Amino acid sequence: MCVLEQDQASGALATPGTGPWSAGTRFEPGGGATVGGVAMTEIAARFGTPAYVIDETDLRERCRAYRAALPGAEVVYAAKAFLCRAMASWIREEGLGLDVASGGELAVALSVGFPAERIVFHGNAKTPRELSAALDAGVGRIVVDTLAEIGHLAALVPFGRRQKILIRVIPDVDAGAHPAIRTGGEDQKFGLSIASGAAGEAVARALGQSSLELAGLHCHLGSQIVTPEPYERAARTLIEQLGRIRDAHGVVLPELDLGGGHGIAYLDGEQGLDLESYARRVGDAVQAHAAWLGLPAPRLIIEPGRAVSGPAGLTLYRVIAVKRGLSRVFVAVDGGMSDNPRPCLYGARYTARLVGRRSSETTRTATIVGHHCEAGDTLAEDAELPADVRPGDLIAVAATGAYHHSMASTYNMTGRPPVVAIAAGCARLVVRREEPDDLMRRDVGL
Repeated sequence: MCVLEQDQASGALATPGTGPWSAGTRFEPGGGATVGGVAMTEIAARFGTPAYVIDETDLRERCRAYRAALPGAEVVYAAKAFLCRAMASWIREEGLGLDVASGGELAVALSVGFPAERIVFHGNAKTPRELSAALDAGVGRIVVDTLAEIGHLAALVPFGRRQKILIRVIPDVDAGAHPAIRTGGEDQKFGLSIASGAAGEAVARALGQSSLELAGLHCHLGSQIVTPEPYERAARTLIEQLGRIRDAHGVVLPELDLGGGHGIAYLDGEQGLDLESYARRVGDAVQAHAAWLGLPAPRLIIEPGRAVSGPAGLTLYRVIAVKRGLSRVFVAVDGGMSDNPRPCLYGARYTARLVGRRSSETTRTATIVGHHCEAGDTLAEDAELPADVRPGDLIAVAATGAYHHSMASTYNMTGRPPVVAIAAGCARLVVRREEPDDLMRRDVGL
């Protein structure tokens, strides 16, 4: 199904960075809604619901915005936010690197010919099989997360080769929207502590391995960070470590990876991390602190994930039932925690809209809930929906392009939704819906 791009003067245009909807999403006064010129009602009719929808044009523009804002840096997309073969191809075409955190993510990347030298392999507990796969593929960098991993990795590197590595350190900068997604402080599972001396020991061990090339230091502070200040602090801390490494070992490491975690808007009125401000302030901090210590400024690497794919996505649901309780109205839809576990895990909040028909009723707050047998199966609290919302209505939920498809499950034996990409007035399937036959194919018990 392809339709002509609608007149951009009609409807409201969502601008990247100013709200939860993609730049190609438009809402018409009469209730119509489109993504990239394709009506949401047509998407639902063709592909069913629930369905993940990705505005490919918006996503590509976000990749280009990162490259333009940080021309001297290496931008590496964090695949854990959202990955499929089409996504890996888009990232490759836009010139970004790819950060993978499992053998499965690596396999997806390699299946579309993603250049291995542009891949960064992460993980706090990489298996020997995963390390071997990364070495066989020739990935550009492996991020070392434990002391033991240095020896294990060195032993696996083929004779005559050197593998470039980064060491993940803990800068002790606490940042992120929820405790479960803060990873830059002490006493959590990621990275090696500067304060305990483990980071320094890791550097010494890595430099003593002839099969490893220590390229620099890495950190990741957390997720949904909306101000540049924590990144400035982390940059200064890591550059101080680069100075200590120079003084102790006579080696100047050329790379500094500050990870990702760049926040986005999920609700109307929210603001995500301002990319221009981030690029300017972090760049200035790196340059100034390196100069103060007499170091050449290291090459900056950043790993945005959610900020690239999150606002480019939305999810379409069909209303199944409306239930009025003593104090709340529940709007039950045909998806739930299996396609979006974030409200259950982190108390995440979302913007939702009725689309596809005009309502003359005033709005009221409702709780959008899923169809799973869990009291906590909630998709959106305090959603503003028309008072006459009814079964059969179509609801769009914004900013679901990150940590939805990638975190989806088959709870209650519910198949995962399809992923539909929209570009140039055309909708195409990039990941098909998971059917009962798919679920039973793995069950070999009979």
